Amino acid sequence: MIKSSDTATAVAGMYRLYISVIILLPFVSWKTLQISGITRKEWFTVLLAGLFLGLHFLFWMESLVHTSVASSMVILSLQPLFVMIGSYFMFRERNSLLTISCLITALIGSIIIAWGDLGISREAILGDGLSLLGTILVSAYMLAGQKVSRKINSNFYSILVFFLGGTVMLVYCLFDHIPLVGYRSSDWTYFFLLAIIPTIFGQNIFNLLLKTIGATTVSVGIIGEPVLAIILAYLFLGETISAFQLAGGLITLLGMGMYFWIRSSSHIVVKQEWI
Repeated sequence: MIKSSDTATAVAGMYRLYISVIILLPFVSWKTLQISGITRKEWFTVLLAGLFLGLHFLFWMESLVHTSVASSMVILSLQPLFVMIGSYFMFRERNSLLTISCLITALIGSIIIAWGDLGISREAILGDGLSLLGTILVSAYMLAGQKVSRKINSNFYSILVFFLGGTVMLVYCLFDHIPLVGYRSSDWTYFFLLAIIPTIFGQNIFNLLLKTIGATTVSVGIIGEPVLAIILAYLFLGETISAFQLAGGLITLLGMGMYFWIRSSSHIVVKQEWI
């Protein structure tokens, strides 16, 4: 959807998050808002999470203007690697050598998918760089979410970080003199679809899962995004699927499947500690 629209990505990201807030509001009760036991440090963590999310969308959505869906999505699939490293230092979360091997297998598949796009132009390098920045920021966002996930209702947390992230993009739009109004009905349909599909049924579900399975496992699931994105880009944008992408997609799915099978069969309880 981002690739097929001419709307400025900052505006699309802003309305994507603000519309998501409006949709989620009816699902949060007043009782949920009466939160106690939240420290200033934890509220600051929520503030950082919103900042990270807004900057993630700002950089990553813009990357799609300069590079292919496959290349940008594959770089985004590095997210679980960054989250796993962060989880080790922040929560003392340890993974077995076998689960790490499965993660690496999935990442290798992602690299194979993007092999044909590497170094094709200066503009593609710019897009890949923006995607990498966005990936680092969303990894920080996931770790911050895991820190406070047991203290705040997931829908309320989503409302907070979506509003903060949208405000980050609003500030950018005002600073860069990007128009906020005057868009066509087709553009508003695009904003609404971005809010519903990848935000309400994407980011919001991720926030819900952080409480039970943790940021690392949630991030591993995201590795599958490039495979689906490449298929959709082939169907709707006319982008081709190369032999590298096909082979890489199969390897990615194999690594993901093995990772989830090992995690579910071992019944490992991860102890989390904040340093």
